[in-house]
Amino acid sequence: MSRFLFVVPPLVGHINPTVGVAARLAAAGHEVGWVGPNAALAPLAGPGATFYPTGRPLSEFALVGRPPQLRGFASLKFLWEEFLVPLAEGMAPLVDAAVDEFAPDAMLVDQQAVAGALVAERRGIPWATSATTSAELVQPLSEMPKVAAWLDDLLAGLRRRHGSTAATHDLRFSPHGVLAFSTAELVGPVGGNVVFVGPSIAERPDDTPFPWSSLDGRPVVLVSLGTANADAGGPFLAAAVEALSGLSELVQGVVVDPTGELCSKDDVLVVRRVPQLALLPRCAAVVCHGGHNTVCEALSHGVPLVVAPIRDDQPIVAQQVVEAGAGVRVRFGRVGAELLRSSIASTLDESSGYAEGARRIQKSFASAGGADAAANWLSELAATRTSGLKR
Repeated sequence: MSRFLFVVPPLVGHINPTVGVAARLAAAGHEVGWVGPNAALAPLAGPGATFYPTGRPLSEFALVGRPPQLRGFASLKFLWEEFLVPLAEGMAPLVDAAVDEFAPDAMLVDQQAVAGALVAERRGIPWATSATTSAELVQPLSEMPKVAAWLDDLLAGLRRRHGSTAATHDLRFSPHGVLAFSTAELVGPVGGNVVFVGPSIAERPDDTPFPWSSLDGRPVVLVSLGTANADAGGPFLAAAVEALSGLSELVQGVVVDPTGELCSKDDVLVVRRVPQLALLPRCAAVVCHGGHNTVCEALSHGVPLVVAPIRDDQPIVAQQVVEAGAGVRVRFGRVGAELLRSSIASTLDESSGYAEGARRIQKSFASAGGADAAANWLSELAATRTSGLKR
């Protein structure tokens, strides 16, 4: 049996897809250790999870709040300079200490937790990239050479300080393999050594209170922008409430407003949180910001989407949904209730083909293998190291 060290950032959407993989490895008799979750997110890894290095409190890494008006390069620059690079600097000594203590045979490293890649390459440990979003797989900066060069310089600086100067590969893409939690049917063609395993959606405890008795049997349209976009989402969510109130003969709207500023109206239920995985089987459509996890969870249930991307990877994920024929895209900052209503109605119309497209992606997800496929691939990666050591 082998030891696997999972290196993840303190971000829910980047931890959740790996939890099922860790569970499958543990069920097969392997050992799994974690580096990266902070105290608030540690429970996501499960009650039996072990965090390294042991004997010290979990680090309190936290996402620095970005001004909601930042878009494009300004948003990317803030993300890397104010969060991802400092995160790598802070995590690198922790990953080194974890490797000393746990002695992993292989590592699974999130694309945004580059400290794991730096330590793995320097210490000669096989590692796979965990691509919990598909945006980077399509090389989004390939047509922006100045931005790409700026990011290359940031990563080169990290490598000089913490990695191996002999290495030349992009730290976001392991030369051993990139586990992509999606499928080619959604993402489209990509190059390199990408292994599509489909979404890893593990059952997770969710005690979020929800007024289930308020659902009357009509198909549900769920509207959610995620908690990270609460400050910017008010006008959009208000438009969604108005849009759905005009579709009450067809569907029942559920709008997630983390701020609690909106009120239920005309048969549209407004709540601060939802148990999303439990609610999705009742949904006929989902309106979201293009977060990769929400998109994949909806499509795993064959539910078409209306996607209103805000920033980061969301425009790319939204375009993938459109090109796959699984939904429509609207402009987050400019869509009004009328256009939003017609966009939702189009996804509900079977003749539009969006539901069929969503079901096609659903089938590709199911056949890809998910957490089982990822765990099996990682087991083979670790086996190459252990067999080499035996020689």
